[in-house]
Amino acid sequence: MKKVLFEIKSNRPLTENVFEMKLAGDTSDITRPGQFVNIKLDGYYLRRPISVCDCEDGELTLIYKVVGHGTEAMSKMTGGTLDILSGLGNGYDTAITGERPLLIGGGVGVPPLYMLAKELRKEGKAVSVILGFNTASEVFYEDEFKALGCDVYVATADGSAGIKGFVTEAMKDLDYTHFCTCGPEPMLKAVYNASKTSGQLSFEERMGCGFGACMGCSCKTLTGNKRICKDGPIMMKEEILWND
Repeated sequence: MKKVLFEIKSNRPLTENVFEMKLAGDTSDITRPGQFVNIKLDGYYLRRPISVCDCEDGELTLIYKVVGHGTEAMSKMTGGTLDILSGLGNGYDTAITGERPLLIGGGVGVPPLYMLAKELRKEGKAVSVILGFNTASEVFYEDEFKALGCDVYVATADGSAGIKGFVTEAMKDLDYTHFCTCGPEPMLKAVYNASKTSGQLSFEERMGCGFGACMGCSCKTLTGNKRICKDGPIMMKEEILWND
Protein backbone atom coordinates (compact mmCIF):
# COMPACT_ATOMS: atom_id res chain seq x y z
CA MET A 1 0.00 0.00 0.00
CA LYS A 2 1.23 3.48 -0.86
CA LYS A 3 -0.30 6.97 -0.70
CA VAL A 4 0.10 8.61 -4.11
CA LEU A 5 -0.99 11.86 -5.72
CA PHE A 6 -2.52 11.11 -9.12
CA GLU A 7 -3.20 13.69 -11.81
CA ILE A 8 -6.63 13.52 -13.45
CA LYS A 9 -6.14 13.21 -17.22
CA SER A 10 -9.73 12.57 -18.30
CA ASN A 11 -13.15 11.86 -16.81
CA ARG A 12 -15.93 10.86 -19.19
CA PRO A 13 -19.39 9.30 -18.93
CA LEU A 14 -19.81 5.74 -20.26
CA THR A 15 -23.53 5.63 -19.47
CA GLU A 16 -25.95 7.99 -17.72
CA ASN A 17 -24.38 7.39 -14.30
CA VAL A 18 -21.17 5.39 -14.90
CA PHE A 19 -17.92 7.27 -15.51
CA GLU A 20 -14.39 6.37 -16.64
CA MET A 21 -11.54 8.33 -15.05
CA LYS A 22 -7.95 8.12 -16.27
CA LEU A 23 -5.15 9.27 -13.98
CA ALA A 24 -1.35 9.55 -14.17
CA GLY A 25 0.94 8.64 -11.30
CA ASP A 26 2.95 5.93 -9.56
CA THR A 27 1.12 2.63 -10.12
CA SER A 28 3.93 0.38 -8.86
CA ASP A 29 1.90 -0.92 -5.90
CA ILE A 30 -0.82 -2.29 -8.19
CA THR A 31 0.46 -5.77 -8.94
CA ARG A 32 -2.67 -7.88 -9.56
CA PRO A 33 -6.01 -7.47 -11.31
CA GLY A 34 -8.84 -7.18 -8.79
CA GLN A 35 -7.04 -4.81 -6.45
CA PHE A 36 -8.60 -1.47 -5.54
CA VAL A 37 -7.67 2.07 -4.54
CA ASN A 38 -9.10 4.32 -1.82
CA ILE A 39 -9.71 7.93 -2.86
CA LYS A 40 -9.73 10.97 -0.57
CA LEU A 41 -12.22 13.63 -1.62
CA ASP A 42 -12.16 17.13 -0.16
CA GLY A 43 -15.07 17.68 2.22
CA TYR A 44 -15.74 13.98 2.82
CA TYR A 45 -14.50 12.08 5.88
CA LEU A 46 -14.16 8.52 4.53
CA ARG A 47 -12.22 7.61 1.42
CA ARG A 48 -14.07 6.02 -1.53
CA PRO A 49 -12.91 2.50 -2.52
CA ILE A 50 -12.87 2.00 -6.31
CA SER A 51 -11.76 -1.14 -8.18
CA VAL A 52 -8.86 -0.83 -10.61
CA CYS A 53 -10.08 -1.26 -14.19
CA ASP A 54 -6.65 -1.01 -15.82
CA CYS A 55 -3.11 -0.07 -14.91
CA GLU A 56 -0.27 0.32 -17.39
CA ASP A 57 2.76 2.58 -17.91
CA GLY A 58 1.90 4.97 -15.08
CA GLU A 59 -1.74 5.34 -16.16
CA LEU A 60 -4.57 4.23 -13.90
CA THR A 61 -8.11 3.68 -15.20
CA LEU A 62 -11.03 3.69 -12.79
CA ILE A 63 -14.71 3.15 -13.58
CA TYR A 64 -17.24 4.21 -10.97
CA LYS A 65 -20.97 4.67 -10.59
CA VAL A 66 -22.52 7.84 -9.21
CA VAL A 67 -24.40 6.61 -6.15
CA GLY A 68 -23.94 9.42 -3.61
CA HIS A 69 -22.51 12.87 -2.98
CA GLY A 70 -18.88 11.68 -3.08
CA THR A 71 -19.06 9.96 -6.47
CA GLU A 72 -21.23 12.81 -7.78
CA ALA A 73 -18.40 15.19 -6.86
CA MET A 74 -15.93 12.89 -8.64
CA SER A 75 -18.02 12.92 -11.81
CA LYS A 76 -17.62 16.72 -12.06
CA MET A 77 -13.82 16.74 -11.80
CA THR A 78 -12.07 17.84 -14.98
CA GLY A 79 -8.51 18.18 -13.72
CA GLY A 80 -6.34 18.55 -10.64
CA THR A 81 -5.00 15.78 -8.42
CA LEU A 82 -6.39 13.07 -6.16
CA ASP A 83 -4.88 11.71 -2.93
CA ILE A 84 -5.11 7.92 -3.38
CA LEU A 85 -4.15 4.89 -1.29
CA SER A 86 -2.94 2.53 -4.02
CA GLY A 87 -2.51 -1.23 -4.32
CA LEU A 88 -5.12 -2.38 -1.78
CA GLY A 89 -6.57 -5.89 -1.59
CA ASN A 90 -5.28 -9.27 -2.70
CA GLY A 91 -6.41 -9.48 -6.35
CA TYR A 92 -7.19 -12.45 -8.59
CA ASP A 93 -4.73 -15.32 -9.01
CA THR A 94 -4.33 -16.02 -12.73
CA ALA A 95 -2.14 -19.10 -12.11
CA ILE A 96 -5.10 -21.25 -11.02
CA THR A 97 -7.60 -20.42 -13.77
CA GLY A 98 -6.76 -23.16 -16.26
CA GLU A 99 -6.80 -22.63 -20.02
CA ARG A 100 -10.46 -21.57 -20.44
CA PRO A 101 -11.37 -19.12 -17.67
CA LEU A 102 -14.82 -17.55 -17.52
CA LEU A 103 -15.14 -13.97 -16.24
CA ILE A 104 -18.56 -12.82 -15.01
CA GLY A 105 -19.30 -9.19 -14.15
CA GLY A 106 -22.45 -7.43 -13.08
CA GLY A 107 -22.82 -3.65 -13.47
CA VAL A 108 -19.87 -1.87 -11.88
CA GLY A 109 -18.47 -5.31 -11.05
CA VAL A 110 -17.34 -5.37 -14.70
CA PRO A 111 -14.31 -2.99 -14.48
CA PRO A 112 -11.82 -5.13 -12.49
CA LEU A 113 -12.41 -7.98 -14.93
CA TYR A 114 -10.93 -5.91 -17.77
CA MET A 115 -7.41 -5.89 -16.33
CA LEU A 116 -7.86 -9.57 -15.43
CA ALA A 117 -8.85 -10.38 -19.02
CA LYS A 118 -5.75 -8.53 -20.30
CA GLU A 119 -3.49 -10.58 -18.03
CA LEU A 120 -5.14 -13.88 -18.96
CA ARG A 121 -4.91 -13.12 -22.68
CA LYS A 122 -1.20 -12.28 -22.29
CA GLU A 123 -0.83 -15.75 -20.75
CA GLY A 124 -2.37 -17.24 -23.91
CA LYS A 125 -5.63 -18.36 -22.33
CA ALA A 126 -8.99 -18.56 -24.10
CA VAL A 127 -11.13 -16.11 -22.13
CA SER A 128 -14.92 -15.94 -22.13
CA VAL A 129 -16.65 -12.94 -20.54
CA ILE A 130 -20.25 -12.47 -19.44
CA LEU A 131 -21.34 -8.87 -18.84
CA GLY A 132 -24.60 -8.48 -16.93
CA PHE A 133 -26.77 -5.35 -16.85
CA ASN A 134 -30.40 -4.40 -16.28
CA THR A 135 -30.97 -2.86 -19.72
CA ALA A 136 -29.18 -1.94 -22.98
CA SER A 137 -28.53 1.68 -21.97
CA GLU A 138 -26.34 0.47 -19.07
CA VAL A 139 -23.98 -1.68 -21.17
CA PHE A 140 -20.35 -0.57 -21.27
CA TYR A 141 -16.94 -2.01 -22.22
CA GLU A 142 -18.35 -4.75 -24.48
CA ASP A 143 -16.14 -3.60 -27.36
CA GLU A 144 -13.09 -3.21 -25.11
CA PHE A 145 -13.28 -6.86 -24.02
CA LYS A 146 -13.78 -7.97 -27.63
CA ALA A 147 -10.67 -6.00 -28.64
CA LEU A 148 -8.66 -8.15 -26.21
CA GLY A 149 -9.75 -11.27 -28.10
CA CYS A 150 -12.31 -12.46 -25.55
CA ASP A 151 -15.56 -14.22 -26.39
CA VAL A 152 -18.09 -11.77 -24.99
CA TYR A 153 -21.70 -12.43 -23.97
CA VAL A 154 -24.02 -9.66 -22.79
CA ALA A 155 -27.03 -10.46 -20.61
CA THR A 156 -29.72 -7.92 -19.75
CA ALA A 157 -32.56 -8.50 -17.32
CA ASP A 158 -35.11 -6.97 -19.70
CA GLY A 159 -33.73 -8.60 -22.85
CA SER A 160 -33.03 -5.27 -24.60
CA ALA A 161 -29.44 -6.36 -25.41
CA GLY A 162 -27.86 -9.79 -25.76
CA ILE A 163 -29.29 -12.71 -23.80
CA LYS A 164 -32.49 -12.08 -21.86
CA GLY A 165 -32.05 -12.81 -18.17
CA PHE A 166 -29.30 -12.81 -15.59
CA VAL A 167 -25.66 -13.81 -16.03
CA THR A 168 -26.48 -17.35 -14.90
CA GLU A 169 -28.58 -17.77 -18.05
CA ALA A 170 -25.49 -17.09 -20.16
CA MET A 171 -23.39 -19.51 -18.07
CA LYS A 172 -25.51 -22.58 -18.86
CA ASP A 173 -23.94 -23.78 -22.10
CA LEU A 174 -20.38 -22.52 -21.64
CA ASP A 175 -17.39 -24.80 -21.12
CA TYR A 176 -14.81 -23.36 -18.72
CA THR A 177 -12.02 -24.46 -16.39
CA HIS A 178 -12.43 -21.81 -13.66
CA PHE A 179 -14.54 -18.72 -13.06
CA CYS A 180 -13.79 -15.24 -11.73
CA THR A 181 -16.64 -12.91 -10.85
CA CYS A 182 -17.40 -9.48 -9.41
CA GLY A 183 -20.73 -7.81 -8.75
CA PRO A 184 -23.52 -7.37 -6.21
CA GLU A 185 -23.81 -10.12 -3.61
CA PRO A 186 -27.10 -11.64 -4.92
CA MET A 187 -25.38 -12.12 -8.29
CA LEU A 188 -22.29 -13.64 -6.64
CA LYS A 189 -24.44 -16.14 -4.77
CA ALA A 190 -26.32 -17.06 -7.95
CA VAL A 191 -23.03 -17.58 -9.83
CA TYR A 192 -21.70 -19.65 -6.92
CA ASN A 193 -24.75 -21.94 -7.09
CA ALA A 194 -24.71 -22.20 -10.90
CA SER A 195 -20.97 -22.76 -11.32
CA LYS A 196 -19.48 -26.11 -12.35
CA THR A 197 -15.87 -25.45 -11.28
CA SER A 198 -13.81 -23.77 -8.61
CA GLY A 199 -13.67 -19.99 -8.80
CA GLN A 200 -12.74 -16.65 -7.31
CA LEU A 201 -15.38 -14.17 -6.16
CA SER A 202 -14.80 -10.47 -5.46
CA PHE A 203 -16.92 -9.05 -2.64
CA GLU A 204 -18.03 -5.49 -2.02
CA GLU A 205 -18.32 -4.17 1.53
CA ARG A 206 -18.54 -0.80 3.28
CA MET A 207 -15.01 0.05 4.43
CA GLY A 208 -13.61 2.44 6.99
CA CYS A 209 -9.85 2.39 6.42
CA GLY A 210 -9.43 0.10 3.40
CA PHE A 211 -6.27 -1.60 4.67
CA GLY A 212 -7.31 -3.85 7.56
CA ALA A 213 -6.81 -1.65 10.60
CA CYS A 214 -10.38 -0.88 11.65
CA MET A 215 -11.89 -4.40 11.21
CA GLY A 216 -15.08 -2.75 9.93
CA CYS A 217 -15.44 -5.06 6.93
CA SER A 218 -14.65 -8.39 8.58
CA CYS A 219 -16.74 -11.44 7.70
CA LYS A 220 -16.90 -15.12 8.62
CA THR A 221 -15.59 -17.75 6.20
CA LEU A 222 -15.07 -21.50 6.39
CA THR A 223 -11.38 -20.78 7.03
CA GLY A 224 -11.97 -18.19 9.77
CA ASN A 225 -12.71 -14.46 10.02
CA LYS A 226 -11.40 -12.38 7.12
CA ARG A 227 -11.27 -8.68 6.28
CA ILE A 228 -12.75 -7.89 2.87
CA CYS A 229 -10.30 -5.01 2.33
CA LYS A 230 -7.05 -6.80 3.22
CA ASP A 231 -7.66 -10.58 3.12
CA GLY A 232 -10.04 -10.00 0.19
CA PRO A 233 -11.82 -8.69 -1.72
CA ILE A 234 -11.18 -11.91 -3.68
CA MET A 235 -12.22 -15.15 -1.97
CA MET A 236 -12.13 -18.72 -3.19
CA LYS A 237 -15.45 -20.45 -3.81
CA GLU A 238 -14.51 -23.22 -1.37
CA GLU A 239 -14.12 -20.87 1.63
CA ILE A 240 -17.29 -18.80 1.30
CA LEU A 241 -19.88 -18.97 4.08
CA TRP A 242 -23.12 -17.33 2.97
CA ASN A 243 -25.34 -15.41 5.38
CA ASP A 244 -28.85 -16.61 4.57
